[in-house]
Amino acid sequence: MPRHEFQPGRLVAGVVVTAAGALYAGDAGGTWETPWFVVIPLMVGGLCLAAVAGMVGRGIRRRAGGGANRGETWASTSR
Repeated sequence: MPRHEFQPGRLVAGVVVTAAGALYAGDAGGTWETPWFVVIPLMVGGLCLAAVAGMVGRGIRRRAGGGANRGETWASTSR
């Protein structure tokens, strides 16, 4: 599998969406009762946290002089 740059915003967003899916799966399976309005603050808060994590990650890559600052992408430097 080719290497790619780490994107913390997408990681956080994926964890939040997976948690929301697990909540609804537990509700559908009868394990617990999940009110419909519980997922709204979870998703809003999680997506805001993902945006902050993405901006911090991008700022770190820019300060470190990574490819994002020079306009290079992984595909253009992989050869």
